[in-house]
Amino acid sequence: MHGTRIPLAKPDSRAISIRIARDPSDLMLVTAIRSAVYLAEQDCPFDEEFDGNDMVAAHFIGFVGNEPAGCLRVRFFGDFAKVERLAVRHQYRRSRVSFKLVQASVDYVKRKGFRKIYGQAQDRLVDFWAHFGAKPLGHNRKITFSDFSYTEMVLEIEPGPDAITLDSDPYVIIRPEGDWDRPGVLDASAGRAVTSPLRDVALAGR
Repeated sequence: MHGTRIPLAKPDSRAISIRIARDPSDLMLVTAIRSAVYLAEQDCPFDEEFDGNDMVAAHFIGFVGNEPAGCLRVRFFGDFAKVERLAVRHQYRRSRVSFKLVQASVDYVKRKGFRKIYGQAQDRLVDFWAHFGAKPLGHNRKITFSDFSYTEMVLEIEPGPDAITLDSDPYVIIRPEGDWDRPGVLDASAGRAVTSPLRDVALAGR
């Protein structure tokens, strides 16, 4: 067997995985996907698609195999979360990545303790959102932007039994967003002795 190379197992090119965006590289993937869908396919103006809310939101990226296939954005308000900007590249629209993205975002919002999810669905996609239990809000308000007509939708949810509250383990609260069940770098730092390493105040401005 000496010198024989054992072939490595190839990743399933159709396997779907979802993860939350954590760094600028991930946000570049989000930008690329949304540009391909909204700017290229739907002729959305740049400043309408990239509306100033991306840096104050959580972003989910869906992969088919190793290829970034879709994304979704979540923003948070007083008593509800807003799921928005779902985009899937045209090559992957026959996959389940759109459903997986939405379900991941719903589970995430439940974990954060919210009871309502609000969305604005293009009228042609109301049935897609109804699949998750969302219903038209009932205000009968007409909302149009970026050349499409939208229906306001709301999904009533129950926070999960592991929803994060003030009574949660404080280390859970400071772990990386969406990765609350795995000890993070600050958990590990708690093993060091408390030394309160402060520099001399006189040097702080240098």
